[in-house]
Amino acid sequence: MRQELVARQLEEQISSRYPVGQRLRVLDVGMGQGTQALRLARAGHTVTGVESDPVMLKAARDALVGEPAGIRERVRLIEGDGRDTGVHFLPGSFDVVLCHGVLMYVADADAMLAGLARMLAPGGLLSLLVRNGDALAMRPGLAGDWPAARAAFDTDTYTNRLGLTVRADRLAALTETLEGINAPLHAWYGVRVFTDNVGNDVELPPAEELHQLLAVEERAGRADPYRRVAALLHLCGVRRA
Repeated sequence: MRQELVARQLEEQISSRYPVGQRLRVLDVGMGQGTQALRLARAGHTVTGVESDPVMLKAARDALVGEPAGIRERVRLIEGDGRDTGVHFLPGSFDVVLCHGVLMYVADADAMLAGLARMLAPGGLLSLLVRNGDALAMRPGLAGDWPAARAAFDTDTYTNRLGLTVRADRLAALTETLEGINAPLHAWYGVRVFTDNVGNDVELPPAEELHQLLAVEERAGRADPYRRVAALLHLCGVRRA
């Protein structure tokens, strides 16, 4: 659900900024198993994926092996940390930079974001996916865990699906940060408005039900007040010329 919604939102932003058919240079920081990287490569773009977790990097490499040669040639995978992009790349090397599901693990997120913004060419797109710090009470509240819901109002941390305590980010603070790193917020979406409490092990519903579910989630993720209580926020900043 998350990957499909983010992919649709990202495609909308790319198509609104670049001519159809233009091949873009994409950097995917903390790419995980490479879901978004492979989708972008299949669309014709050149993708560099950076991942620090050897297990995730192996999963991405295994997935890449199953792709046609033309797609494999457009993907470069690097074992590394998103905070060290300046070591690997020159400023302005990319048209699109993705940083999805990473900031919650980074202590100094502002410094990392500044480094990612420097990787963008003028007019380039910075795509961030973060846990919504303004809606941390929603998951425990909908589950009927009232003590946890009450505690969530007064914190910026939460326990993720891996059992780790990590940080959530707030829309206002990230908007200010993006302005400060010369990549002001251009558009933002909510992700997983209605499905945050669905477990990872739950099977997908039948095709027609899934189609309707995606349509409802996609619309809610674009509209207030629904997107403001989504589990995740997808923010898109644009590098100033």
